[in-house]
Amino acid sequence: MAAANLYSTVNLKLSNSFHKNSTNFRHKPISSLFAEPTRTAFEKSETGRRRRILKASILDEFEIERLSVKDYLERSIDLIKPDGGPPRWFSPVESNSSGGGVRFEDSPLLLYLPGLDGVGLGLIMHHQRLGKMFDVWCLHIPVMDRTPFEDHVQLVERTIKSENASAPYRPIYLVGESLGGCLALAVAARNPDIDLMVILANPATSFNKSPMQPILPLLEVIPEQLHAGLPYFLGFVTGGSTCRHYPGLFGQIGVVLEIRTISESYMLEHYLLGDPFKMAMAVVEKGLPLQQAVGELSESVVAMLPSLSVLADILPRESLLWKLQMLRSASSFANSRLHAVKAEVLVLASGKDQLIPSQEEAERLFHMLPACQIRNFAESGHTLFMEDGFDLVTVIKGAGFYRRTKKLDYVSDFMHPNQSEVTKMYDSYSKKTIIVILRWVDVAANPVMLSTLENGEVVKGLGGIPSDGPVVYVGYHMLLGLELGPLVSRFLAEKNILLRGIAHPMMFAKIWERSLPDSSSFDVYRIMGGVPVSANNFYRLLSKKSHVLLYPGGVREALHRKGEAYKLFWPSQSEFVRMAANFGAKIVPFGVVGEDDLFDVVFDYDDYMKFPWSKAWVEDLNNGRVRKLRNEAKGEVTEEDLHFPGILPKIPGRFYFLFGKLIETEGRNEELRDKEKAHELYLHVKSEVERQIEYLKDKRENDPYRTLLSRLIYQASHGFTSEIPTFEV
Repeated sequence: MAAANLYSTVNLKLSNSFHKNSTNFRHKPISSLFAEPTRTAFEKSETGRRRRILKASILDEFEIERLSVKDYLERSIDLIKPDGGPPRWFSPVESNSSGGGVRFEDSPLLLYLPGLDGVGLGLIMHHQRLGKMFDVWCLHIPVMDRTPFEDHVQLVERTIKSENASAPYRPIYLVGESLGGCLALAVAARNPDIDLMVILANPATSFNKSPMQPILPLLEVIPEQLHAGLPYFLGFVTGGSTCRHYPGLFGQIGVVLEIRTISESYMLEHYLLGDPFKMAMAVVEKGLPLQQAVGELSESVVAMLPSLSVLADILPRESLLWKLQMLRSASSFANSRLHAVKAEVLVLASGKDQLIPSQEEAERLFHMLPACQIRNFAESGHTLFMEDGFDLVTVIKGAGFYRRTKKLDYVSDFMHPNQSEVTKMYDSYSKKTIIVILRWVDVAANPVMLSTLENGEVVKGLGGIPSDGPVVYVGYHMLLGLELGPLVSRFLAEKNILLRGIAHPMMFAKIWERSLPDSSSFDVYRIMGGVPVSANNFYRLLSKKSHVLLYPGGVREALHRKGEAYKLFWPSQSEFVRMAANFGAKIVPFGVVGEDDLFDVVFDYDDYMKFPWSKAWVEDLNNGRVRKLRNEAKGEVTEEDLHFPGILPKIPGRFYFLFGKLIETEGRNEELRDKEKAHELYLHVKSEVERQIEYLKDKRENDPYRTLLSRLIYQASHGFTSEIPTFEV
């Protein structure tokens, strides 16, 4: 069934036009693949409040069939038909309906500002997921439109001022790629008092450094008969790998200058639709059998062939030359006003952008803008949003860049990950140092999970874990938090429970990102629901009946010194008992052992302090960057300076978890208001954690599969997916 037949017909809403005769303009109806931008109503509860439809799973079960390049091509046919109209906004129907899902309450407006093509469908692969978080409007610039860049700025400016006046408490998102990135920065610079969140994908502010700059003047005068050889010439100038590897299939950027030639279509496909090699790799990464993978790739290419002719109509020669001129002025316009940008900015930079030096430009913008973050995509090309495997929603969530009010709220603004997001998390973040360690621990240390039933019986698995919240899991924090990976993944897989970790503020501090080898190192914690440690966040998680993971020993425990394995560094006074009792939360103490079978600490904090150079490094790392969490506490728990302990790996042993008998606080609120009673319960929880650690240390001596070699031998005879036994409980 053709895409145009899936929906009824509506009109495309025009923006306030720039054209003098715009009041007499009559636009034609188009397919309702696009709807006029309007605030979408939410499902209302009995109280009249908007709400989401609750799902049985803790994961977001809103799964979609992701739209594709073929959809981009088919829907572009409607949009590029000449109608004499000015630039305008449209709202994709799939982002409004969200496939039957319900949008978050008070979702902010997202304005998409396109690149050179101007069609406005650059986010087509992301419309449905974005539609749950945002009210999505896309800017469409007709093919033959010749509106100057400054007038585009005024259009967007009028829109954000109007929307801000109607909802001043909500931020407005500007998502611009390439040329649209210049437009977003220009608007942000002219409107510093409006709450804007700016996302830039390979912004063309570095257009003056484009490899094409030396030959751009020639493009306007080159004879028509020489256009056929242009792809190869420009591929040589820009160093484009695609031209060399696929000269007969996909050309380089210069082919776009042809008007009605096959070469132009090839180039446009590469520029607008992405690298063919990336397309092939996305199919391979699905893990399909070779024959099926080849078949799927072939079907995708064949399915697109009938629509490729539209590419030449998206950017005919006259329009392209106009867009290139506008790109030059847009880059200059935006760069001259960067000093005035006060908005939060997230720059998405591709490492294989053949058109502009995007990663270099991202670094420049980071140092020029006061509130700028960077996410690098080393293997991606210029059209990042059109690449398979890239998920804009996941990136926004991971960067902590989604909020619905004036201030980011990690509790109320949190969106549960969906199953595909959790699955892809290990793949897309598999090259991150933290995830490599956590995955290695989960595989090499083969964790054993034990829990305690209400009658006190210890059983294998998580059968003793309560399903309903609120629950507070209080335990020992291993060196470097090595227990987190298997702990969170097992709870999710076996109990359908998403643990909301109370984490150190360092993991959420934007100033820390640039100190790390990879600025996205901690994104996984935000995606999986971690929140900065604070009494307010703890209170609100309990109020939402969450399962909360709490480590009273915090950084001091996770960065312990030599010889301090399994020693608890808890505050002398209770920090959680009375608040848990206020909500009748269950408390589950747990112990975990095994770090001493994986690493030895060979260089600790005390060693850092012995040498002037290392002492200065630790002080520089912490001073002004890390908020002290326990200024009023006393003892070793206050020694929470961040550092990276030197560790020596061992041949992996095994991890062991034991979750103790749950402690009920329901009905004890009045009793536990008494500080002494609360302190008694606090000490009881601490003693239970210590007892569980000792139990596991003793029991593991009787585990015949504690060593890596014994486990490998077992799996060799029983299958590598088989569950490995442990000691008798």
